[in-house]
Amino acid sequence: MSTHRIRELQAPEARERAHELAEILLDCVAGGASVGFMASTSPEQALAFWQRVAAGMAAAERHLLVAEDDAGRLAGTVSLLTDMPPNQPHRGDIAKMLVHRRARRQGLAGALMQAAQDLAAARGLTLLVLDTVTGSEASRVYERAGWQRCGDIPGYALFPDGRPCSTTYYFKALDARKPDGSR
Repeated sequence: MSTHRIRELQAPEARERAHELAEILLDCVAGGASVGFMASTSPEQALAFWQRVAAGMAAAERHLLVAEDDAGRLAGTVSLLTDMPPNQPHRGDIAKMLVHRRARRQGLAGALMQAAQDLAAARGLTLLVLDTVTGSEASRVYERAGWQRCGDIPGYALFPDGRPCSTTYYFKALDARKPDGSR
């Protein structure tokens, strides 16, 4: 079993590695994950998505964490969205937590989520929100990590094959750290 390193990418490297990120996204979609894309998503569409993510990173609207294997190949990713309305400066959203099927069942999802929570707390955020397919493997990851379920919305999204799926919303309160790292 390989080991993985979790780290934050900066916008220039995200642009350089957009093809690898697109491969992870397409693999998750091919595996049936409802992550905002349909089975017909082309590599060009996936690449364009990650280029928009890199632009959002450059604009300080989001952070991108990745899991790299021993060979430096990307195996997973999660985004922390921090561009919130003026009345929500304490909150962030978790988005696109993706793990390539070749790297699943190795604890990467949990490690990526913990890194995102740590980054959010270090930035002074005290509340995180996310959504996922009701009853999915991801929902079990979040619940094991102490996320609180808010409720379900039936038929909220579609699986890549077009079938409707229910979405569950979660939140997690954080103990934010001061800029020096203390609590």
